[in-house]
Amino acid sequence: MCTERPTKRKKMVLESLYSIVAVVAATYAVLFGFLKKINEWYYVTRLGKKQNTLPPGDMGWPFIGNLWSFFKAFNSQDPDTFVENLIKRYGKTGIYRTHLFGGPGIIVCSPELCRKALADEHVLFGYPSSAKQIAGKKSLYGISTSEHRRLRKIATNPIHGDEALTSHIEDIERIVTTSLEELATMNRPVNFFYEMKKITFKVIAKIVLGSTQDSVISTMVKCYSDLFPGIISVPINFPGFVFYRALKVKLVYVIKLLIYVFRLTPTLTILNFELYILQARKTLLKIFKEKVKERRAKTMETDRKKEMIDFLMEAEYDNGEKLDDEHLFDLLLIFLFAGHETAAHTAMWATIYLHHHPEMLQKAKEEQEAVLKRRPSSQKGLTLAEIKQMEYLPKVIDESMRRANFAFTLFRRVEADVNLNGYTIPKGWNVLVWSRAVHMDPDIYPNPKEFLPSRWENPGLKGKNFIPFGGGSRICPGSDLGKLE
Repeated sequence: MCTERPTKRKKMVLESLYSIVAVVAATYAVLFGFLKKINEWYYVTRLGKKQNTLPPGDMGWPFIGNLWSFFKAFNSQDPDTFVENLIKRYGKTGIYRTHLFGGPGIIVCSPELCRKALADEHVLFGYPSSAKQIAGKKSLYGISTSEHRRLRKIATNPIHGDEALTSHIEDIERIVTTSLEELATMNRPVNFFYEMKKITFKVIAKIVLGSTQDSVISTMVKCYSDLFPGIISVPINFPGFVFYRALKVKLVYVIKLLIYVFRLTPTLTILNFELYILQARKTLLKIFKEKVKERRAKTMETDRKKEMIDFLMEAEYDNGEKLDDEHLFDLLLIFLFAGHETAAHTAMWATIYLHHHPEMLQKAKEEQEAVLKRRPSSQKGLTLAEIKQMEYLPKVIDESMRRANFAFTLFRRVEADVNLNGYTIPKGWNVLVWSRAVHMDPDIYPNPKEFLPSRWENPGLKGKNFIPFGGGSRICPGSDLGKLE
């Protein structure tokens, strides 16, 4: 009798535990299924009949969408698993619906569809709202197509074409050579990627602003390292979120830029920081406006070389007015950002790949030595003609960009419903042209994970199958300069 009661009690406890576990599991399953459907209901159901022609895919969780699986893939050793998982789940359609970077979107990842998306007149440049807020509403991320076309032409003058590139070779060679010599004398470990960013930032600062100042380069590079993640984050301006931190870092970057260009005082720097906390951006712009006036007063000096900032200061709106200071400042920020990041990544990965393939490194060195042997004794520096004589090094650069895939996607947005191969991309949705998937497609690049510069002996790989700098009317205007660096 005594032994029977504990047994019954134990049985009742176990049954209660089983019931609790079952309820928790059922609740989790229902809640999981409900939460996973919220984005589908909110974004897809409202489309009515058009939802029947949407690409296959998954809209993820409320607010964050598929960002969790995206960052999980990119923090792993194999970031290509993000798109590979879509292919496994929905087949190799080359187009999938998703929810990334704060809104609904369509991932396009086949060469054919990427080409169509980049060429379609209704598929416009469209970075996430976080990018526009951090880079500035008047940066290249936030302006209209007509404005972009006009400013692109102005900004391209000092960085595109043989004459423009030739004018920068001496500065680039001097900055790179001096920086590498300094690194070679260090007797301590260095953060190689950080040093590459410093070098490429010095180069682009010279080209955009016309001067370099070592004392602030390191700080500006660090600020940008904190700022960049916010460009592709969920735009939640609340402590603890990446976007919130990026907005705060933007002020530091802005102030450092003002010091860098116009030699502002530390006291003014601290004041400006407090003003930003009070959201007094207009005060910063007033200060900037005064300094820009001083610089414009020197434009009458005809013997000085024009830099990008000078071309932007001369730029006009359609009504004939000059760019306002806010517009000018946002453009300077984004040119400095975009001008050094890709070059730094490419330089780092090219160095790593060549280190792991000494026979390729030797081949590249022999080519450089051959160029030097042909150089006249009276010639001191590198020339564009010598660069064009190099055949193997450009293959190394192209293969490094293909294999590293720093710019994994090109951001676009549709202004009207677009049909791609029978699938509908709804008006207002983002389009992510997934260049990484194109560059790692084994049907285009056999053994895509191998570093093989020799594959570029096939001229057919260029064009639609190679899009590290984008495509269409908004292809990166600094592609030639980036390769030159």
